[in-house]
Amino acid sequence: MTFPQGFKEKYTQLLGEEAEAFFQTFDEPAVSAYRTNPLKAEQIRGNEPIPGMPWSYYGKVSGKSIAHVTGLVYSQEPAAQMVAQVAHPSPGMKVLDLAAAPGGKTTHLLSYLDDQGLLVSNEIHKGRSKILVENVERFGARNVVVTNESAERLAKVFPAYFDLIVLDAPCSGEGMFRKQPDAMDYWHPDYPAQCAGLQREILTDAIKMLAPGGQLVYSTCTWAPEENEEIISWLLEEYELELLPIEKINGMVEGIGYPETARMYPHRFKGEGQFVAKFLYRGEPEVKKIKEGRSNLTAEQKKLWQAFAKDCLAIDLEGLYQCFGDQLYLLPVGLPDLKKVKIARNGLHLGTFKKNRFEPSFALGLALKPDQVKKSVSLSDPDFMKYVAGETIQLDQDYPNGWYQVLAGGNGLGFAKVTGRTLKNFFPKGLRFR
Repeated sequence: MTFPQGFKEKYTQLLGEEAEAFFQTFDEPAVSAYRTNPLKAEQIRGNEPIPGMPWSYYGKVSGKSIAHVTGLVYSQEPAAQMVAQVAHPSPGMKVLDLAAAPGGKTTHLLSYLDDQGLLVSNEIHKGRSKILVENVERFGARNVVVTNESAERLAKVFPAYFDLIVLDAPCSGEGMFRKQPDAMDYWHPDYPAQCAGLQREILTDAIKMLAPGGQLVYSTCTWAPEENEEIISWLLEEYELELLPIEKINGMVEGIGYPETARMYPHRFKGEGQFVAKFLYRGEPEVKKIKEGRSNLTAEQKKLWQAFAKDCLAIDLEGLYQCFGDQLYLLPVGLPDLKKVKIARNGLHLGTFKKNRFEPSFALGLALKPDQVKKSVSLSDPDFMKYVAGETIQLDQDYPNGWYQVLAGGNGLGFAKVTGRTLKNFFPKGLRFR
């Protein structure tokens, strides 16, 4: 691999005797891995588990497989997986993933939260936030809101609010050179220092959103000390933060001058490049009273939803029910009023109110386990391929007419309407493939 001017000199000096082994890894293939989704009813096990990492396996998964389409697996390389593993939120926490697209960290954090508490998953770039929404929906989580905002604007809505904030910061991307060689096109010797300026700006607003006793996980996919240890020094000088030790597994090494932090180099760690640090916030900011959102359903909308729920659901869905136009959403409890925030996903999309009826969403059918619904239809592998291509399915027996959760591989794949022996196709047109 041909490196940008100045890169090889920098890391020869930084790594010394290890530099040659480090540079040789760039001519090797990038490492592929994936995680399984513990929120799903049916699970699978890969052939090569990643040591010390729950749900994680080396290998590749097909984007057209049942496991991927139903959200049972998520592709994410091993070093990137360490960010949420270090964060490791407890169920019930209020969590912010501040730079979240395409969704690897968010879905990993959701695995730990287990549909309890709240995750605000933010992405400032509108196009990338759409990809984030798609990945969150496929994963089937109920307790997540996707926002499309700057950290500065979020800080005004969520003062001293979150128990945990994860910032995998925009960076110079050196750790991705092997996986995404075009990242080298942007690199020059001053680029890391430029990125560090943006990182400080985002962190200044992030700290404002931390509740007293909250935790901050800061990470980058670069090795540049300007964006890693120098940022750590700045944070410790400016704020009442305490570094927490990170367990070093699978070849992770200590940060430069900060043994609590972790670095991942491809000649030591089987994966790409990453830096991670974890802090405890000792500050006591002024806690402002937050005005919570309220349900806005009409009496007719409540009646239609309750009729559907009584007919189809085996559980009560707890949360804040809100309509946006004719679309019904379930928001996590305890959210502030989000009128001043650009929203990409208002919690879990439950469905659409139509004339005298309620039509359940694809997202709801992904989020519910089979034992949480009263009626379901299982697709065979051949019928799965027909269904994702948009075809109507002929069933082998008569069913009472109505809405059924569609199952593939034992996990939800949306809802569909059954009439006799005919399963109408409700797989979203934008997701269809052959």
